Amino acid sequence: MKVVVDFDLCESNAICMGIAPEVFEVRDDDYLYILDENPSEELRPKLEEAVKACPRAAIRLEG
Repeated sequence: MKVVVDFDLCESNAICMGIAPEVFEVRDDDYLYILDENPSEELRPKLEEAVKACPRAAIRLEG
């Protein structure tokens, strides 16, 4: 599985980071960073929740 973020849509509001801090991080520069683009399958439920919770629909999962 691969985590993909459309950074043109992303507002770096950190909702995804609150759900899956192992994968997402908003740093002091107010930009979202993907810490692990290819996380393990055990994180899929958290990542699916992050995809649904993103107010800008900027996150998707491939695979």
